[in-house]
Amino acid sequence: MTSTDGRQKWLTVAEELATGLRVDAAERDRLGAEPVAEVDALRRSGVLGIREWPVQQAVTRVVGAADANIGHLLGYHYLQVWRQGLFDGPPAEAPDDPAGADLFWAGVSNPLDAALRLTPVDGGFAVSGRKTFATGASVADRLVVSATRADTGDKLTFTVDAKADGITCAGDWDNIGQRLTASGGVVFDEVFVPAGRVLGGEASTPRLSLAALGFQLVLAQLYVALAEGALAEAARYTRTTTRPWFLSGVDEATGDPYILAAYGELVADAKAAGLLADHASSLLHAASERGADLTADERADAAVAVSSAKVVATRVANTTTARVFELCGARATAAGYAFDRFWRNARTLTLHDPVAYKAREVGAHFLTGEQPPFTGYS
Repeated sequence: MTSTDGRQKWLTVAEELATGLRVDAAERDRLGAEPVAEVDALRRSGVLGIREWPVQQAVTRVVGAADANIGHLLGYHYLQVWRQGLFDGPPAEAPDDPAGADLFWAGVSNPLDAALRLTPVDGGFAVSGRKTFATGASVADRLVVSATRADTGDKLTFTVDAKADGITCAGDWDNIGQRLTASGGVVFDEVFVPAGRVLGGEASTPRLSLAALGFQLVLAQLYVALAEGALAEAARYTRTTTRPWFLSGVDEATGDPYILAAYGELVADAKAAGLLADHASSLLHAASERGADLTADERADAAVAVSSAKVVATRVANTTTARVFELCGARATAAGYAFDRFWRNARTLTLHDPVAYKAREVGAHFLTGEQPPFTGYS
């Protein structure tokens, strides 16, 4: 259990990181460079070594509100460390060892991209192929990878040194948002995977299937962070720069009743989405802690909570990051402010997988009791 003092310590560290990231977030977004310096900042701060689940969630939100790119990398780092513990055996490389606290983890495991093939060799496997998307892989120290055995068709998950011979990052991420997440393709050319690095097979038990829910939760938390970040930036602008409309009868934009009401609605929505995401986080954590005793019903409750959070957070993120322009005014569209980065990041992230299928899962469970299936996305 995390002490209140311990939680506050890490929130303070996260706020300091966020302050630094916010200073040049617009410029770094324009440049779109590999986030090497940003990951180094995470490493120096010590946040990579946080293992307390509630603290991880809170820190990811704080960092993500300042820069959704770096929040994305950090949230996925925590996810990759956590998911290793879902397998029956011990992690192939103990991420909880103090010596590994500074390692940055990323994943190469798009569930709809089965391009990686494992071939049995003496002492383990050789993996070859190309994955189209792999967030953070090019700046990672270690990778959690999923691939298919060429001889049996079984899907296995394993860990590998991100700088191992035969791994090449394509550097081809060219999307409108999340430009600093190093989310391009990764090529494996006969990369050796020792047998001891294999974590296990695909999701065949309720607990092992929680990994997919972890990905969805990280995304929901990032959507909330984007809404919070956009509101914080817009509020600073409104307080200092936005002009009141001449028909408003007020001297400051902060006195305009329409601006106040709009902020009130957006802030309330963001708070509601955040509470729903945190509720889903608590249920998923509890499910994870159940270990092998986790039941299908308990797993379904966590899955529906995560899907509910994602449905709401998707709407809130896309709506908020678009509407803040209305609250700031026409001059806020100047490229130097880069308010558009919040919308571009939200629009890119929320297309990760169709949110309509999350809504369907929630509706089906409510009406018929149908449990979300074990897939790479649910």
